[in-house]
Amino acid sequence: MIDITEILVHWYAGRSQHDVAGSLGVARGTIRRYVEPAIAAGFVPGGPPVSEAEWTVLVKEWFPHLTDTRLRQVTWPEFDKHREYIAEQLRAGVTKATIHQRLRDERGVPGSVASLKRYIAANLAEDAVRAKVTVLRADPDPGLEGQIDYGLLGSWTDPRTGRSQRIWAFVMVLSHSRHMFVRPVVSMDQASWTASHVEAFAFFGGAPARLVPDNLKTGVDKPDLYDPKLNRSYAELAVHYGTLVDPARALKPKDKPRVERQMPYIRDSWWKGREFTSLVEMQASALHWCREVAGRRKHRGLDGRTPAEVFDQAEAGTLTPLPAAPFILAEWSRAKVAPDVHVKCGKVLYSVPWKLIGSHVDIRATATMVQVFHQGELVKTHVRQDKGRATDFVDYPPEKIAFHAKTPTWCREQAEQTGPATTAVIAELLDGPALHRLRSAQAILNLAGKHTDARLEAACRKAAAAGDPSYRTIRNILAAGLEDTGHDRPTGDAGAPAFLHGPEQLFADVIPFPANAATTTGTTSTTPAARHADADGGEPGTAS
Repeated sequence: MIDITEILVHWYAGRSQHDVAGSLGVARGTIRRYVEPAIAAGFVPGGPPVSEAEWTVLVKEWFPHLTDTRLRQVTWPEFDKHREYIAEQLRAGVTKATIHQRLRDERGVPGSVASLKRYIAANLAEDAVRAKVTVLRADPDPGLEGQIDYGLLGSWTDPRTGRSQRIWAFVMVLSHSRHMFVRPVVSMDQASWTASHVEAFAFFGGAPARLVPDNLKTGVDKPDLYDPKLNRSYAELAVHYGTLVDPARALKPKDKPRVERQMPYIRDSWWKGREFTSLVEMQASALHWCREVAGRRKHRGLDGRTPAEVFDQAEAGTLTPLPAAPFILAEWSRAKVAPDVHVKCGKVLYSVPWKLIGSHVDIRATATMVQVFHQGELVKTHVRQDKGRATDFVDYPPEKIAFHAKTPTWCREQAEQTGPATTAVIAELLDGPALHRLRSAQAILNLAGKHTDARLEAACRKAAAAGDPSYRTIRNILAAGLEDTGHDRPTGDAGAPAFLHGPEQLFADVIPFPANAATTTGTTSTTPAARHADADGGEPGTAS
C-alpha cells in the first residue's frame, strides 16, 4: 500500500510527477489525481516546510470519502492466490511482464503490470534477497582441494600465419594457499584438458586430494549432484595421480569460488596489453607470471601473506607425490562397427572382428596405439596411423577375403608345392598386372582341394602341352578325368579353337555324345564327332 501523504511529501520536495510515479510504483495518473487538490490550494513544490501530520489533515479534508489515507491495492489478493506460481516463474528468470501476461491469459487474473510489479516488490522481495545469501565456507585443509575452470582471455593473431585465434586459460587454484597455475590454450578438447592437468601437477610438484572441475564434456560426461559420470580419459588421469574428481554442480559457480574470482585478475594483470610471437612463448610467460606476480601478491584472505609463501610453508608437503611413471595421454571415443568391419577414430578407419558388426565399441587412442573394447573387453589393437585405414584381414570371415589373402606370392608358393607343371602355369598367368589373372591362378590352385595335387599337376601338364593352360580347360580335364588318358591333342592351327571349348571337344572319340546333341545347318554336320573328324581330316559323320 502507498500512503497518499507520502506522494504529497515527494511532490512537495520538488520531484516531478514522473519521478514520483517511478519511485513509488504508482501510475502517473494516480499521482496527478492526488496532487491536483494541493495545486488548487496554492501549494507549490519547494515552498515553506509542511509536516507529515499537516499533510495528513489536509488529505482527510480533500478526500473525506477515504477512511484510510493509504492506497489499497485491490488486485493484490488475486495475485496472492498465485504467489507460489509467481515466485517459481521469477526463479526461472521469467520477466514480470511475461508473468503478468501468463496470469491474465492462462489463469484469468485481473490487474495491470504496474500492480503486479508493486505486489512483487512488497511481497516477494524477501525471497529474492534470500536467494542471494552466500554462506562462506572455511578454507580447506592444505593439499585437500584444487578448483579448476576455463576462462576466455581474448583473441590473438599469430604473427607467423596472420590467423586470429581465441585463447582460453586453463586455471587451477589450490584452495588453501590460493597458489595458481595458468595455461593458455587454443582448444578445449580432451587432449588439451588432460595435458593441462599434467602440466599443473608438475608445476605444483604434486596433486591435491580432490579436484573440483566444471561440468565440461572433457571432464564430465553426465553431471549429477550425487553420482556424476566422469569422462574415461579424465578418470584414468585421476587414478594415475591418486586424486578424487568431485565436479561442481551444474550452473553453480559458487561451488568453486576460489577459481571463479581469479579470471578478471588474470585478464587484467597478465593478458591485456601483451604481445606474443607463439603459443609456447605465451605459456612460458603465464608460468613466470604465476610464480613471480600472482604468487607473490599479498592476499587479504591469507591475512596479508602471499600465496607462494603459504604454499611453501603449509601446502607443498601435503600434496600427493607425482608417480614415477609418466602419464600416457589417452583419448576415449565411442563408435558403431560398420558392415565393412571398421570403426572411425579421428580421421582413420580401424578394423575390428566381423562378429561385432552393428555393435557399439569403446576406442582408446594414445599417441602410438589404438585399442578397441567391447563391453569392457579388449578385442583389437592397432598401431595408430595419421590417415587412411588400418585393416587386418583376419577380422573378416575367411570366405570374404580369399582373394586378398591369396596373394601372388602365396599362389607361387602353393604352385611350387604342387609340381613343376602347375608352377609354370601359375607363373605364366601372374606375369602381368591384370587382376583377373590373379583370380584365375587362385581358381586353378583351388582345384587341388576338390581333386588332388597329383591330378592337378597332370591336368596342368596336359593343358600346357595342348597350348591352352587356362582355368576352364584345366577344370574340364579334371572333370572328365582325362589328365592321365594319354590322348594328346594333335597340334595344328585348326585344332586350337576347339580345345578352348573344353575336353569334350577334343576327346569326342572317348566320350560318346547323345544323338539329340547333333545340330545341323544346311548339309553341314555340327556335332562334336563331326567337328573332330574334320579336324583329323576324315569325312563328316552323321549322328546316329
